[in-house]
Amino acid sequence: MSEQMDAAFSGKLLEAWGKMRGVLQLTLALLLICNVSTVQAEPAASRFPTKALTIVVPYGAASSTDILTRVVARHMARQLGQPVIVENKAGAGGAMGSAFVAHAAPDGYTLVMGTISSHSINQSMLKNLPYDVLRDFAPVSLVAYFPNILVATGDLPVHNLADVVALARQRGGLDFGSGGIGSSGQMGGELLKLRTGAPLNHVPYKEVSQGISDTIAGHVPLLFYQVPALVGQIKAGQLKPIVVLAPQRTPLLPDVPTSTEEGIKDFDATAWMGLFAPAGTPRPVIDVLNDAIKQAAADPDVAAALGQQGFTMVGGTPEAFRDFVRQDIAKWAEVIKATGAATQ
Repeated sequence: MSEQMDAAFSGKLLEAWGKMRGVLQLTLALLLICNVSTVQAEPAASRFPTKALTIVVPYGAASSTDILTRVVARHMARQLGQPVIVENKAGAGGAMGSAFVAHAAPDGYTLVMGTISSHSINQSMLKNLPYDVLRDFAPVSLVAYFPNILVATGDLPVHNLADVVALARQRGGLDFGSGGIGSSGQMGGELLKLRTGAPLNHVPYKEVSQGISDTIAGHVPLLFYQVPALVGQIKAGQLKPIVVLAPQRTPLLPDVPTSTEEGIKDFDATAWMGLFAPAGTPRPVIDVLNDAIKQAAADPDVAAALGQQGFTMVGGTPEAFRDFVRQDIAKWAEVIKATGAATQ
């Protein structure tokens, strides 16, 4: 009897051990998988970057975006310990270079300095845009703001924004030039139409230098464009400053009022630039890049150098930048729909 009991007890003990061994093996396997995943993920984040990075500027050399990107890239290179190459891929209002990055490998080595045009306005302006901003890009950080201004030809009988609106109504319309279809300058004009009902007609220029010359000569009475590019002509008396399309006055032209000061609310066409990576870029890589932008934005030498060009450095989190872009896309979509500005 005792032997039978011992055998039964031994059987149950072996059965219990078998079950426990199965559980232990499963637990060990799961721990091993987690450990392998951690080992694989940590080196990718801790080693990045191990080679040169490229920031695509989707506009030409010497453009405002190009100037900003080259200053920021030099600081990022020092911060990251790797070269940061700036490559110009202009075309289609910033869409060509942006599409190139949207379809690049999501490893953090190919980035784009997007703008209000390429990553906000174009989303509603261009019908066949080869990317979706919120789907195909991983926002890294807002980098800088850049003010636009409304100027008039010297002999136009206007002195402020109310005069411009009144004259446009009196004449049945006024032409305004900009840096092209989908530019923040065009949106400044479209927004003025929407907020005031003033009859304004857009004249896009592929070469904005020609638009500046035409405005000085009086062929086009109004021009919406970037402040630094017009400071010389304004100070020389060739162009008449009307209003800065930004929340604050610009130090480059401290005597020129803002649109809010001129009595028109929600009339802000501030240009912006921000860094984007392809969608799917690992978050640890995004964090490394974001920190490099934060360091550049906080550097007094960078701020001083770009401040002379009219830029205000910003920085911020990827989440804040994504929310900002989403809101900006919605803002300009409303303006484009309301004014019928989309042409392509």
